[in-house]
Amino acid sequence: MDDPYGNPGCVILASGLGTRFGGNKLMAPFRGQPMICRAIAATDGIFSRRVVVTRHPEVMEFCRELDVPALLHALPYRSDTVRLGLEALGDVDGCLFCPGDQPLLTQQTVASLALWAKSEPDSILRPAFEGAPGAPVFFPKWTFPELKTLPTGKGGGILAKKYPASVKLLHLTDGKQLQDADTPETLAWLARQ
Repeated sequence: MDDPYGNPGCVILASGLGTRFGGNKLMAPFRGQPMICRAIAATDGIFSRRVVVTRHPEVMEFCRELDVPALLHALPYRSDTVRLGLEALGDVDGCLFCPGDQPLLTQQTVASLALWAKSEPDSILRPAFEGAPGAPVFFPKWTFPELKTLPTGKGGGILAKKYPASVKLLHLTDGKQLQDADTPETLAWLARQ
């Protein structure tokens, strides 16, 4: 077990405008730390390469302080974030796209997806609760050309719909970890869980 995960990459998606939240939610406090800390902690020590992709200078500076690789950009679309993240990772065998706004996501779930990806190198892997798929999503290397050329404004979810036979679900007993903190009220509720 010297190399349990192989050579996977991870892109932490931290480029949302936070429109429903009222601003940059990634630096909003969650249990005493900026919310982005939760995604960084959940993905720590698992991936051969990892990058936070953000359009927020304060997130970039925070990642620099933590010595976590980050990429600052000013491009408008989710498809841009996906492409920039994959390009920054370089040569990896697959990639987990992890939202920066799921503060209850556990490292156990992330590690389970990465371990499973090593034994299922051609599958798109997603966590699910009560049959409903969520994020983060692990994409195999064969999807990279399409991920780098997604239609404007679209994310990797369109590939999961295009290749349903390739999608496998990791069924969770706790759905709260898949909940996005899209509003201050949701963030406050998640902090009480």
